[in-house]
Amino acid sequence: MFDQRSRIRQATRTILAFLGACLMIASFVWMQRTPRPESIKRSTAQPTPTSRPFAVVVLDPGHGGQDSGAMCGGVLEKDLTLDVARRIDRLLGAEGIATQMTRLGDTYVSLADRAAFANRVSNCIFVSIHFNEDNQPVSSGVETYYAAHQITAGSFLASWLPFLWRALSESPNSESQNLAGSIQEALVARTRAADRGTKPKQFFVIANVTSPAALVEGGFLTNKEDISKLASEGYREEIAAAIADGIVRYRDAVKQRQPTLAVTNPGER
Repeated sequence: MFDQRSRIRQATRTILAFLGACLMIASFVWMQRTPRPESIKRSTAQPTPTSRPFAVVVLDPGHGGQDSGAMCGGVLEKDLTLDVARRIDRLLGAEGIATQMTRLGDTYVSLADRAAFANRVSNCIFVSIHFNEDNQPVSSGVETYYAAHQITAGSFLASWLPFLWRALSESPNSESQNLAGSIQEALVARTRAADRGTKPKQFFVIANVTSPAALVEGGFLTNKEDISKLASEGYREEIAAAIADGIVRYRDAVKQRQPTLAVTNPGER
């Protein structure tokens, strides 16, 4: 009797696995055969729906709790990210910009929870703060990322499946690119660090938020010069001020685009 039950359970698992595989294959075939809407084809030439001034900045200090991130001696990435995020929070508050943080202390927050937190905040932008590491100790400088494919409302499942990324976006979110560019430009201008540019990369935490999102790498903990500067409170204040400057520049640029949209819309009615 036991052997019979065991065989039934095994057969059930096999059938469920087969059906799951069939569902994934069917989804892939459907995505390949379904014509893409004209609106997607023209997406690079049109403003995104988020082209309006934001109300809140969600600051995401990377890592935390048992997740220390990069380490160099006694310096932990999780401590640096929280320190810089708190400084940005203070600087943006002085500018009258509302903020929220995905963690306030040395606590662990999963990537999914960070993204979900941001998606519950209306009319926001998302800035994740990190510090780099590399096998080559000569690597140094600052860089800012935006997602190659970013989630849209109702497409969370697709974000987990690489073969369905076409369902997320045909191209990167232009507002995320603009945000990353503004922050990177301010970082290089203030810190004089090596400019590693802005880059698309499918980091979970910026790919799975619906708002404009950027991930900052503020220096390498594996580089002696970078880590020496990061040990200074004054330099961390400069990094925070640069990120805050970049956010303000992005906001001002969005505001400048508003009058153009306001003039053209009435003529289309």
